[in-house]
Amino acid sequence: MNSKLKELFCPRSVAVIGASNSFDKLGYHVMKSLVEGNYQGRIFPVNPKAGEIRGITSHPSLGAIEEPVDVAVIVVPAPLVPATLDECGKKNVKGVVMITAGFREIEDSKGEALQEEIGRIARQYRLPVIGPNTFGFVNRTFGVNASFTPEFSRLKSGGIALVSQSGGFCHLCGFLAMDQRMGVSKLMSLGNRLNVGFPELLKHLIEEDEATRVITLYIEGLDNPRELLEAAKAARGGKHIIAYKSGKSEKGDSASKFHTGSLAGDYQIWRGAFRQAGILEVSSAEQMIDAAKALDVCAPLKGPRIAVLSGQAGPGMIAADGVEKAGLKLARFSAKTSEIINRLLPPIAIRSNPVDMGPAWYDAKSSFEILRASVEDENTDGVIFIAMFASANVALVKSLAEYRKGAEPFKKPVIAVFTAPRGIWEEEIAALDGAGGLSVVPTPERAGAVMGDLFAANAFRSRASVQGLNGL
Repeated sequence: MNSKLKELFCPRSVAVIGASNSFDKLGYHVMKSLVEGNYQGRIFPVNPKAGEIRGITSHPSLGAIEEPVDVAVIVVPAPLVPATLDECGKKNVKGVVMITAGFREIEDSKGEALQEEIGRIARQYRLPVIGPNTFGFVNRTFGVNASFTPEFSRLKSGGIALVSQSGGFCHLCGFLAMDQRMGVSKLMSLGNRLNVGFPELLKHLIEEDEATRVITLYIEGLDNPRELLEAAKAARGGKHIIAYKSGKSEKGDSASKFHTGSLAGDYQIWRGAFRQAGILEVSSAEQMIDAAKALDVCAPLKGPRIAVLSGQAGPGMIAADGVEKAGLKLARFSAKTSEIINRLLPPIAIRSNPVDMGPAWYDAKSSFEILRASVEDENTDGVIFIAMFASANVALVKSLAEYRKGAEPFKKPVIAVFTAPRGIWEEEIAALDGAGGLSVVPTPERAGAVMGDLFAANAFRSRASVQGLNGL
């Protein structure tokens, strides 16, 4: 299955079965995603009633396409899917993205029967199927958007895979990722998981996807959680895995049974299993994005001692509270670092940790020297660096970006909080975010929380390297 998934996510040609010129049809948006996403492979629209779709000649059926087809995206009505899938098998298609809904997720025995039928056809032809009931997938590394959301072609390419049972959560996290400048390798929803679920995806991402360094999972429920956890163990000591589990309440459990045809199960069992498998659990979409970004670009947080540097006392105190809430502690600066801080800060500034940098905040050179000294301090393990915009420090972040050009990556994690009105600092923050071991979050509360996640993730990795898989 793994090698077939590699071919599925890196297709040389894609057929859209149910392609359309009508804006209110999903087939219209899938075609738009492929064409406007600058996919470099061959695109074959399939619609017996359309001669041309988005300037590309349409085919009356899949079988009428004379060239090989690597991936078929199916967006025809559910009753037509079994025959369509059978045609895919006969065409020797390598993989299928089944966007069509109306199967096991609906409260109707007909949906269950249809899913059993397409499952049998997929087994007959050994066809890997993403879905049904999926929004599709985006592979930013390869340059293909096989989804009904063209906007995801704007995602920044990077090392984070976002995998979700829910297409809606994919959209939530995908747009958060765009807003927070997060680099994405793959974005995909699994839907009803006909024969490609979390275990299969994890094995592929861990073993075959060199571009992916961090894997995030949104889980509603599974029929066999043990398979997922066993697959996750293979990443211990290597790629980080983050999970967000919904369906924790009784009502949430019930809803998950119908959304993607899954069983949520007892949340406490899930929580313990995540820890055993070395999966970092988060409790919000924002926390997932923050943790994934930091794990992808920052050095490991090897200890609990955190320095907090802020231009204003209030945000610094909030970050300090977040550090302690995360189970970490404020660092005590070495004599050398204290001397640098004392020399560069005016008398009115607070020099102990958290540092209130006061008027020195408007001097980018002094700010950068204090940041560098704090990172290099033998008594610190990580640094939170906070800058709230004011007209007097308009040049600060731009100057910091200049200082960082060509510099070696920070050897400890640096989480920065840069807050400014829209249109100010945006290019400068984009230049700094993810560069040189620095990750940006929007609030001081989130800075403290992400430090806690970095520490927990490093603890998982360190424990795995000592114990090995047999220690689980």
